[in-house]
Amino acid sequence: MRKFLVVLLALLAVVCFSTKVVKIAAVLPMTGNIAAFGQMAWQGIEIAHEMKTQVLGMPVELVLLDNRSDKVEAANAVSRAIDFEKVVAIIGEIASSHSLAGGAIAEKKGIPMISPTSTNPLVTQGKKYVNRACFIDPYQGAAMAEFAYKNLGVRSVAVFTDIEQDYSVGLSTFFRAAMKKLGGRVFNEFYRTGDQDFTAQLTDVLNKNPDAIYITGYYPEIALICRQARDLGYKGMFLAGDGADAPETIKIGGEAVEGLHFTTHYHPDGTTTEIGQEFVKRFREKYGTNPSAFAALGFDAYLILLDAIERAGSTDPDAIAKAIRETKDFEGASGKTTIGPDGNAMKPVVIDVVKDGKFEYAGSIIPQL
Repeated sequence: MRKFLVVLLALLAVVCFSTKVVKIAAVLPMTGNIAAFGQMAWQGIEIAHEMKTQVLGMPVELVLLDNRSDKVEAANAVSRAIDFEKVVAIIGEIASSHSLAGGAIAEKKGIPMISPTSTNPLVTQGKKYVNRACFIDPYQGAAMAEFAYKNLGVRSVAVFTDIEQDYSVGLSTFFRAAMKKLGGRVFNEFYRTGDQDFTAQLTDVLNKNPDAIYITGYYPEIALICRQARDLGYKGMFLAGDGADAPETIKIGGEAVEGLHFTTHYHPDGTTTEIGQEFVKRFREKYGTNPSAFAALGFDAYLILLDAIERAGSTDPDAIAKAIRETKDFEGASGKTTIGPDGNAMKPVVIDVVKDGKFEYAGSIIPQL
């Protein structure tokens, strides 16, 4: 009988170990005003999970939590992921404002978090557990200023800033500084998330007649500003940051966004890695279209996180956090990514342009400013 019990206990131990899972949360805006971003990132995360379902010999369980495109709910969702779902790490969030809110919770509770797309420098500043798979706004802002000045011949710019979004405020600040350093002239226009009428700002723009309008913010307002500017007779160029990288920009903006140049993190035509090509193939097979930058960065964030867990040889949050910041030349869909001790990723900036109703690859740039 004693021998039987020993064997039974051993078998139970094996079963318990074999059913242990590694729980990872994805905290994303699946509803609300920037739901398209969260949905695209989730597509990439799902494909990465399909390609790599285990880590350290254990299955990975993904827990999707919707932050409803809201700062308060972003913090609540991170709390739920940690306190109730008992995750070992978090992928998220998308918007910088949400990552600042949710990241404060992750930092306090000591759970590693990697944002696919939050570019504001404050997201990782002074933090040990919060990281990103994308470049930061000083880099992105300088890249667009340099491209606009040197490649498009832009010398004067109206900068539209969404004063409710940390991402927008930061990106505008860095773009203005870089454009002025190059010798260009800038003036400011302001708006708020959800605004529908930009007549006052655009009337001022028409009076000053700049070469370009640079819109920092997200696709709903970017598309509307472009449409209303054209309706009022504006003939100049449109520029934007990665907040324009959603099909909705074209759906809402129509012909008005033709010729819009924007900085982003990825374009399938610029894919250089083997796994990046596999990602494009799988994405096209599953969704019947090309992947977006948000999908590519969601894909990369998941795989960077699993790579860190494997290198750490543990699901201990402190070990994972340390390993994330030791990521070097990781080959993902968006190219090679190195994450420094500050939690920030180093990689080239992609420039896309809207042409014939599609996003086309216009090149990549490593800003010199």
